[in-house]
Amino acid sequence: MCGINGIFHPNNSTFNSSSKIVEMNKALAHRGPDDNGTYEDEHVSLGHQRLAIIDLSTDGHQPFISQDSDYILVYNGELYNYKEVRSKITNYQFKTNTDTEVILAAYIVLGKKCLELFNGMFSFAIWDKQKQELFVARDRVGIKPLYYYQSDNATLFSSELRALLASEDVPRKLNTAVLPEYLQYQTVHAPNTIIKDVKVLLPGHFMLISKGKSITEKYWNPVDYSVKNESNQTENEIKNSVSELLKKSVERRMMADVPYGAFLSGGIDSSLIVGLMSEVSTKPVSTFSVTFDKKEFSEAKYSDIVAKHFKTDHHEIQLTATNFLEELPNALASMDHPSGDGPNSYVVSKATKDAGITMALSGLGGDELFAGYSIFKQTYDLQTKQALKITPHFLRKVVGGVVSSIKGTVEGEKIAEILSLKNISPKSIYPIYRKALLNKQVNSLIGNKAAENIDLLKPFDYKNQLNTLSEVSLYEMHTYMQNTLLRDADQMSMASALEVRVPFLDHELIEYVLLVPDKYKYPKTPKSLLTDSLKGLVPDEVIYRKKMGFVFPWKDWMKDELKEFCEGNVESAENRGLYIVGSCRKLWKAFLNNDPLISWSRIWHIIVLEDWMKRNNIEA
Repeated sequence: MCGINGIFHPNNSTFNSSSKIVEMNKALAHRGPDDNGTYEDEHVSLGHQRLAIIDLSTDGHQPFISQDSDYILVYNGELYNYKEVRSKITNYQFKTNTDTEVILAAYIVLGKKCLELFNGMFSFAIWDKQKQELFVARDRVGIKPLYYYQSDNATLFSSELRALLASEDVPRKLNTAVLPEYLQYQTVHAPNTIIKDVKVLLPGHFMLISKGKSITEKYWNPVDYSVKNESNQTENEIKNSVSELLKKSVERRMMADVPYGAFLSGGIDSSLIVGLMSEVSTKPVSTFSVTFDKKEFSEAKYSDIVAKHFKTDHHEIQLTATNFLEELPNALASMDHPSGDGPNSYVVSKATKDAGITMALSGLGGDELFAGYSIFKQTYDLQTKQALKITPHFLRKVVGGVVSSIKGTVEGEKIAEILSLKNISPKSIYPIYRKALLNKQVNSLIGNKAAENIDLLKPFDYKNQLNTLSEVSLYEMHTYMQNTLLRDADQMSMASALEVRVPFLDHELIEYVLLVPDKYKYPKTPKSLLTDSLKGLVPDEVIYRKKMGFVFPWKDWMKDELKEFCEGNVESAENRGLYIVGSCRKLWKAFLNNDPLISWSRIWHIIVLEDWMKRNNIEA
């Protein structure tokens, strides 16, 4: 796992990129403390910071140059099936045993079609000196990031926003066009970012950049794939396939030449991953969990059950408000792209790295793939309720208004909005479910019509192609998972030079599970398809526990230890000119007064954005 940078300036051979690429590398030093390097010629500069995981020798030094010196690669990630891919490339003479060279060789021999062979997480760039072309690609699911900025003179790319800013060629300007989206969903969705004119390459896409031309293409769409005889499989056959695919995914991701472990929250997903790792490993798996002195926020009971069951080398990271808050400035400073989440990932990643672990497996993705959130059942049930379908639209709106007034909660407001929809479908329901701030709240902050212009799912239309639960899965993967969970996992783990691998996001597993009929995937019990496929692996006490999530006592902290920090950023935000005068103060006051429509998470991301803008000198 590493950090990559690059500058391509096809029209200007005197472009001063030498010092810029060095500064960009320095900005990514935390991602790769083991080695660094640069490459320069007349039109391109490439930079790399290395975190060595596979083949710790100097053979893995980057930028990696082909034997004929015609191709130069910078690469961030891991290719889990690199030995298999290497065996298929017979007309190339390898000089190392690295997955890095396999990627370069595959591109030299197969061109863009090499991407179809890769199983891994990655972003990489290959410079073809003869053709004067830059090929840039990102993994199918978007586990590893790739940001870029294009001007008339150059294209700059990097693993992080802060490295682009370090070049001093990217204006430090807020992307105000996506501010309503950030306020409503606590993040900005690809291909846009929070910085004006900076984009992120979409997952499953590549770019080919040459003089006067830049082409972007999609190379993977999970909807396009089919599974042989899937329609004829019995329920038991489906469960066996899920079990085999997940076991294979975990085994692939345990490939490393450094000490590794796993995050263990005590929930279903991480517990199953630890169980599968224990079946493969010849020694006790190192596990890490965060616990609190306040029992209502601690999952220590369940992580302890799992650790003892599998006899892991367990590390409990005990947190109090004091020691967490001491780390909070470091967590916020590590936030490359602002969001409403992240510090929790920073704390567990830092503790894991401090324990001597360089790579860890995570249960991220299990909820999205196996219908683990309430939105899955809610959407399916709404789709199948005949009474709702025959109820006139005006009557549904009336019922929604009654529900909203009686409940007086965010949930009640969202139910009312769903009932007011003319057509109730997964695509119309999902954006409402994922809102942090309601339309009227966003409008009150930045204008009367701001929220009405947000179309979260405009690029996606899976109607008549997928089952209901699979359609919701893809919305989750394209939005919340990709632009919040994966982004936060990357930036917060790499802040401590820790590589995080996610077995649930193996593309072969995703392709298969998306085609499983709803009748087998519907969560009769929590993630029943997943747990039944691996029945008996994890104790029932963990499988059937109440879902808690990885939650910190933010409400208490923000009203006590963090109050000064929060109020300072609320006041600073008020002076930005981004918000209607007094609107941020009003929201903050509502939170302090326990307004049921303003929980801590509905104000925290505004505070984080302001703190991030100050830290990075971003202008409104």
